[in-house]
Amino acid sequence: MNFEIYADEIISSEPIRIIFSNKIKSENEYIKVKINVTNLKGKEIYQVEKFTDKQVFHENIEKDDIKRTLIELMSDYKQLSAVSSEYSIDMRISKKGKIFFSKKEQKNKIKEDISHNKQKNYIIKEGMDVAPLIDLGVFTPKGKVINSKYDKYKQINRFVEIVDDEVKKIEKEYQNDESKVLHILDFGCGKSYLTFILYYYFTEIKKINVKITGLDLKKDVINNCNEIAKKYKYDNLHFELGDINGYKYNDNVDIVLTLHACDTATDYALYNAIKWNAKIIFSVPCCQHEINSTINTSKFDILTKYGLIKEKVSSLFTDAVRANMMEAMGYKTQLLEFIDEQHSPKNILIRSVKSNVSKDKRKKAIEQIERLKEEFNFEQTLYSLLAEDVNKLL
Repeated sequence: MNFEIYADEIISSEPIRIIFSNKIKSENEYIKVKINVTNLKGKEIYQVEKFTDKQVFHENIEKDDIKRTLIELMSDYKQLSAVSSEYSIDMRISKKGKIFFSKKEQKNKIKEDISHNKQKNYIIKEGMDVAPLIDLGVFTPKGKVINSKYDKYKQINRFVEIVDDEVKKIEKEYQNDESKVLHILDFGCGKSYLTFILYYYFTEIKKINVKITGLDLKKDVINNCNEIAKKYKYDNLHFELGDINGYKYNDNVDIVLTLHACDTATDYALYNAIKWNAKIIFSVPCCQHEINSTINTSKFDILTKYGLIKEKVSSLFTDAVRANMMEAMGYKTQLLEFIDEQHSPKNILIRSVKSNVSKDKRKKAIEQIERLKEEFNFEQTLYSLLAEDVNKLL
């Protein structure tokens, strides 16, 4: 049979997923073959999954080789189904070898489901030319979401939405005055893909003049991030080598980010942000070991009896203390879930906004921490760093 014309028709529809089933020969060990579009190091490829009764085997196929692969598989299976963002395709081979082929345009509802958009009005939309998302393998070069990276796409948008909720309250102040610059510090920036995406968000979507400085302890990471910023022509995005503890910044600070700064590094970042009187603080804590190593209680020892429970309780105590400390220092504070727990247990984001918090609320926040500390006998760095401020409130 000449399958070339059908292979060309499938490829032209830019399929997201192709599934072969109902094998022709019983000796064929693979009962099903699934092909998904994915991205590897910024390059779009096809990932092939071959299913036996007990195992799954994987291989990657270059785009130039997909036609040959399709033709070979068409010879081995009676059934093919494929979907793209615009079409659904079905191909069936009868016992007599007759080919039944159909290509139908997706209805609106199905089209939305397949593209994973589900009518969600994301801030970072498909079709935008977001270079960091292409290099990260979330977008294709044409700006479409890679099917296997949709969860990451949602997580990124969720973070941007949390930032946007506060930025939209101040954006007119900066959009109406081109001389004003929004100063942002990113403590413990790491590889910084979120920092690059935020730079795009501020400059291309919000049209705000922004200066972002990323700080990390790893020299190779800093050098690499600066090179990437140059490649993207992100002129006001710079990265510096330095420790969160004791870092000096000469300009006013408007927004502080501390994303996955490990253990007490988050506390030093929050402390600096408070002392700089930052307007908005976004923090995603990571690896909270401090309370876990010092917590001790006799009344509620069931919470410290089991290592796993003790670790989780200590982590929650840490975030609760940090949130209360932010409130005590005059910040309206929320704890938000921005990643589904099934994807990451480190899914709590602390969002603090400088506000007119009453003295009674600030004092109450400290008293709640004091009661918790008295019962569980732990130490917490942010509380210790702000001890002088705490004493003034009590």
